[in-house]
Amino acid sequence: MSSGETYFQCSKPPSSCTMGLSSETVATRPFEGQKPGTSGLRRKTTIFQQPHYTENFVQSTFSAVGRELAGSTLVIGGDGRFFMKAAVDIIVKMAAANGVRRLIIGQNGLFSTPAVSCVIRKRQATGGIILTASHNPGGPDGDFGIKYNTANGGPAPERITSQIFEHTKTISEYKICRGVEVDISKTGLNDFNVNGNSFTVEVIDSVADYVIKMKQIFDFPAIKEFLNGDIKIVINAMHGVMGVYAKQIFLKEFGLPADSCVNCEPKEDFGGHHPDPNLTYAPDLLALLKKGIHGFGAAFDGDGDRNMILGKNGFFVSPCDSVSVMAANAEYIPYFKKNGVKGLSRSMPTSGALDRVAAEKGIDCYEVPTGWKFFGNLMDAGKVSLCGEESYGTGSDHIREKDGCWAVLAWLSILAGRKQTVEEILMDHWKTYGRNFFTRWDYEDVAADKAKAMVARLRTLIDATQTADFIGRSFTQEGKSYIIAKADDFEYTDPIDHSVAKNQGIRIIMEDGSRIIFRLSGTSSSGATIRMYIDNYIDDPSTYGQDAQVVLKPFIQIALEISKLKEFTGRDAPTVIT
Repeated sequence: MSSGETYFQCSKPPSSCTMGLSSETVATRPFEGQKPGTSGLRRKTTIFQQPHYTENFVQSTFSAVGRELAGSTLVIGGDGRFFMKAAVDIIVKMAAANGVRRLIIGQNGLFSTPAVSCVIRKRQATGGIILTASHNPGGPDGDFGIKYNTANGGPAPERITSQIFEHTKTISEYKICRGVEVDISKTGLNDFNVNGNSFTVEVIDSVADYVIKMKQIFDFPAIKEFLNGDIKIVINAMHGVMGVYAKQIFLKEFGLPADSCVNCEPKEDFGGHHPDPNLTYAPDLLALLKKGIHGFGAAFDGDGDRNMILGKNGFFVSPCDSVSVMAANAEYIPYFKKNGVKGLSRSMPTSGALDRVAAEKGIDCYEVPTGWKFFGNLMDAGKVSLCGEESYGTGSDHIREKDGCWAVLAWLSILAGRKQTVEEILMDHWKTYGRNFFTRWDYEDVAADKAKAMVARLRTLIDATQTADFIGRSFTQEGKSYIIAKADDFEYTDPIDHSVAKNQGIRIIMEDGSRIIFRLSGTSSSGATIRMYIDNYIDDPSTYGQDAQVVLKPFIQIALEISKLKEFTGRDAPTVIT
């Protein structure tokens, strides 16, 4: 049902349109399960394309913003995946009807997730809506997602995502102004009068503000000099949004040849590939580096917040080691050299490698649940400058999102400063701190009931009333024995706002500090993803050059034995190993 609508379609350029438009109220019903996860709401694209589905979630988001929405400025953009432009159009029309004063949209709707955070902070916006399912596949049969970021540029905290979810359960109508039409392929101002209020849509260059920020953090001339020396690099955007950023920075700013950037044309289906920068989904980059021609390679995910780093001959840098190397070599990054490193932080499943750097340098290191939003409070309070996740996410307090391009520029700064190869830097790092051998096994699209049953059994094992039978148990595989010292379901109390996050991952910790962790992922669009994390610290230089999967094999077998993962899921092997 509709209350009706009247509007004037202006024939002049958009910036000249001042005639009044009126919004309408559309009756709707709640859709079950519109609960945002750690990175917004992600579902199959076909679900978002259902009549009223996207509108319901957008209206619920606006309702959660509350009084701040009227007269607000919001930043809108996404990774270029299928349905993004249609979603932008819906949001524009609904923002106009809901009293938003100004929208800032990336040209063609494109903004990397880090760039949205950057623009929110630079333009002092109320918040932003990011249209992405991150590293999930795109296209008509792929995934789509909507995420709200707040004024600090970071993902909405749980109090806001909970409000959004509550609104989705009771929504009965949404507001929209169908007369607002904007050509997002052209930069410039588009002015409207909606319900007697001014409404402006500003379409801006997707890259400009972000590049300015990077130039404030890094020494671009020094990086350019290094890159135009003996080293040859390759950047793989995986047909995601980072293509437009890579071309501007690496080709135009640094003057590298065109073949330095591959898969840099954003595509709605990411070229038919899975835009997840890891050894499973970026085999072409690995194969290219193994040829020994390039000394450095990097890949980004769909929305540009994740990164994978490779050295010559395909030398793989785990995300856990990557953030640790950055922390140990912060003096090579001008931003940190000037401002210092206030503190470090990692997600709970991430290996303890960062903790060892923090201890050596006398810096605080915070362990938080998975989800970048947990780093935000620490950064806003001035307690953390650098943080990272094992899921290929690294960043600093320059914005409030993980930042793939920032991580690559940080690595290039370290390479230029140390004048060593990627492998040489890692070997020196391990000689100083020891090596945390780490792996993550992902079991994707597991039947939800089977995944939940497995986790329920583990929670029974670690229940406080029954751990006496579990703690102290010894497990042996291939001659290596481990004794359980502690087991719990990770709980985090935020030191800033004292909010409590419970059930953040089952931890089984051995007497030598080695850890087995199980989590159900909050980023899947269907089914359930079981993540198994293995972290084993070894201070033996003779092992440092060995493959993590080989070294960790006995411990992995113990993890499978304890969890009975194969028995519950019927899976003989994981979908992805990182």
